[in-house]
Amino acid sequence: MRALGRAPLAGWIAVKPDSGDGDPRELLSGFAATVIDWQRTHGRHGLPWQHTRDPYRVWLSEIMLQQTQVVTVLEYYERFLQRFPDVAALAAASQDEVLGLWSGLGYYSRARNLHRCAQAVVSQHGGTFPQSSQDLQTLPGIGRSTAAAVAAFCFGERVAILDGNVKRVLTRLLGFDGDLSLAAQERALWAEATALLPLQGVEAYTQGLMDLGATLCSLRSPQCPLCPVRSMCTAARSGTQQSYPVKSSKLKRSRREHIWLWLSWRNQVWLVKRADRGVWAGLWSLPELPERSALQAITVGWPGDAECLPSFVHTLTHLDWTLHPVRWSLPASATASQVDDCTAAFPDGRWFDLKDAMAAGLPAPLRKQIGRASCRERV
Repeated sequence: MRALGRAPLAGWIAVKPDSGDGDPRELLSGFAATVIDWQRTHGRHGLPWQHTRDPYRVWLSEIMLQQTQVVTVLEYYERFLQRFPDVAALAAASQDEVLGLWSGLGYYSRARNLHRCAQAVVSQHGGTFPQSSQDLQTLPGIGRSTAAAVAAFCFGERVAILDGNVKRVLTRLLGFDGDLSLAAQERALWAEATALLPLQGVEAYTQGLMDLGATLCSLRSPQCPLCPVRSMCTAARSGTQQSYPVKSSKLKRSRREHIWLWLSWRNQVWLVKRADRGVWAGLWSLPELPERSALQAITVGWPGDAECLPSFVHTLTHLDWTLHPVRWSLPASATASQVDDCTAAFPDGRWFDLKDAMAAGLPAPLRKQIGRASCRERV
């Protein structure tokens, strides 16, 4: 298939001239109906955000599900709704509180945009989400696919989505070999997705595409014999499932290494607020030092003892970050002046007892470390 230079649904399936497979349009004439029937019979129906047309709840689930598995999202989703039952409650919260509840879910820019979006809905739209996908896209953190999902599920708008699962389903179905790292090819796939939309039943169709991608049309081990559209699928017929989707550009991975200073005093830990940009933006974390010589220089004259904790590598989407935690325990008898001298090197910080720290927005590896420390204290 060539993704550009032709009208949507016109000759995109890579059928060999002598294959006898018929006209591509005829092959896909029943695609939407098949997806809808399959979803109603075999799709997922027990997810908590499936039984509502409340745009707040659907939007919250869509943001949480970006690059995150359903099983992980379920716990966070329920906890968020308990604390923030509606968009007004979320808008009124502090960013620290939002990040604290999000802590461990990763991709923290989602949480910051979630908070900003809630505030925009309240301040600009009177607490009511816009109903069209075009208007939804004007809100912070809502892209085209998320806007389409909210508009389709909540308001029945006939509009295509194109999240990661759906891209995989459609590129395999169509034999779409355009490089999705190129904006023009992404637009071409959007056009194909729109052309496939049914005239009715867009909610079940949209959910069906999501379910196919999440359960059968997986990245590495697609279960083609169970797929209801396998006879229509270019990749299944040609055995080229692993060739789709095509995306040539890959994130360049980098490496980073730091000393992670755990400064403790009277069962408290000193945490600093990270900058608003970069890794773990806006979260509370341990102070970082570039190397051990910097640690030695900054701790000259400090009371107390140092303990080297096990080093580990924290893997992010684009970064392998080696962290060497060092716990420096100030004696309980240290004076306020001595303690202030130690913390002066790390401004934008404050003392947290371990319980309060666990309620703050923390990076996942720090949450694990503090959780273990809390357990030791209770023992």
